[in-house]
Amino acid sequence: MLRRLALTAAAACLSALAAAPAATAAPAGPVAGATARAITPLPAPGGQPGHRLPGSRVRDRLTITVADSGSPAADGTHRLYCAPAGGTHASPQQACDRLDQLAADRRTPFAPVPATMMCTMQYGGPATAHITGVWRGQPVDATFRRTNGCEISRWGALEPVLPHTVG
Repeated sequence: MLRRLALTAAAACLSALAAAPAATAAPAGPVAGATARAITPLPAPGGQPGHRLPGSRVRDRLTITVADSGSPAADGTHRLYCAPAGGTHASPQQACDRLDQLAADRRTPFAPVPATMMCTMQYGGPATAHITGVWRGQPVDATFRRTNGCEISRWGALEPVLPHTVG
């Protein structure tokens, strides 16, 4: 937030300097040894680290390794690319749409369950997943299991990035 405020203030100062009348400048005409330098505006701050500005083409790249999901087609290592959607993932467009939806809701899909979280003692099956890569400009290295209610919910929130499990 402080970085954004500083960048906004700097851009405003540069704009004001560019619009200042030439009467306060140095004497008219070329000055020996001087070179002309144009003042260019700073890019608009992007907010949070990794935030995509409208029209930007940052390509998310994720490697998703799934084991014991109950579906042989879902198990294995798959690549997911977003902006544009592609890769070896079974449903790249739906997976990228889900990640965009989570980002719009200001949720961090790869964050672990907090250690202090109270979770129900239930078993969601042996499925595991490991996701690595880059999402919204930030490195990702997340592990998913279905070992308790919190982890089951975390997995479910990331479907269809992660497969629907059987068993």
